[in-house]
Amino acid sequence: MNKVQGKTSSYVLAALMCWATPAAFADQPSQGSQFAVPQHFAPQQNADSQVLMEELIEQGLPQAWLEKALSQANYTQSVLDAMEGAAERRLKWHEYRAIFLTQQRIEEGAEFIDAHADALARAESSYGVPAEVIAAIIGVETYYGRHKGQHRVLDSLATLAFHHPARGAFFRGELAAFLRIAYEQEVDPTGLRGSYAGAMGYPQFIPTSYQAYAVDFDDDGRRDLWENPVDAIGSVANYFAEHNWQPGADIVHQASGPEVLPVELLQELSFNQTSPPTVSIAQLASHGFEPNEPLDDNLLVVPLALEFADGTTRYRFGEYNFYVITRYNHSHLYAMAVAELAEAIAERHDKLHEDGA
Repeated sequence: MNKVQGKTSSYVLAALMCWATPAAFADQPSQGSQFAVPQHFAPQQNADSQVLMEELIEQGLPQAWLEKALSQANYTQSVLDAMEGAAERRLKWHEYRAIFLTQQRIEEGAEFIDAHADALARAESSYGVPAEVIAAIIGVETYYGRHKGQHRVLDSLATLAFHHPARGAFFRGELAAFLRIAYEQEVDPTGLRGSYAGAMGYPQFIPTSYQAYAVDFDDDGRRDLWENPVDAIGSVANYFAEHNWQPGADIVHQASGPEVLPVELLQELSFNQTSPPTVSIAQLASHGFEPNEPLDDNLLVVPLALEFADGTTRYRFGEYNFYVITRYNHSHLYAMAVAELAEAIAERHDKLHEDGA
């Protein structure tokens, strides 16, 4: 089977140690840090927190609740450090692949499909996203809910919102969204844990994605991605559908090409991009890149060049659904891991049911 089907027959790394500490004993900044460690995020004593609180009060959140929540946020230097070492930025394909394409993760993905067959079937019917793709996303993100993160989300987002050197504005929006979610869901904001970047629950949604795409898929009146796998399944499917997932279409195709990829073609043909497909099969063929199966010359794809452990470079052509996966995590390595895991899960699931038939 040379491609992952858009429809078949039938976190991100392991949990990180929680570094949250009381404000008075907060992590010390790493050597060379531009920022002094704040003693608190209490709005009465922190101008940034005060401005954010005032904005949220105007949106209808109570001042007393916000003051209490922000006063309990802790600065966490390890969160800033972790942002610099994301696996997608430092690993080659074969190293990244080895994390997620394990036999145990494949087998547990097939078990996840069986355990939640009704919800997955309903998600595919409603949103057009195959069960194995939903399972692969949750499998890559949290090992099917096993590793949902040990950082207090409040600490991570407050630290990043007010102290990240480049993306503070982005995380400020995530902190505001998180506080709204906690208030509206009537949960203690200090009790919610997630990744160092503030991603939450089975599918590791950041707060703005939670607001935009989370669904109450079991109709119990709550959108619970922390403890409810059914809501997580529906929410992942909704996320993909809202990003224009193409039901029934393929994700990626194997291809062949030169042993060494010329540097000029890496840029000219937009290899390893996370933008919509713009390169045609015909264009790639003119430079010596061919799919391992017949494809329309006019089909637009994302060409991929992947480094393997033996030093070789191998090629794949991603269709539009490949691009959709990169909307979940803007990394071609991530999308390839999801695509291959989905294929492996589907094959394992089919084999188990054939053997048991």
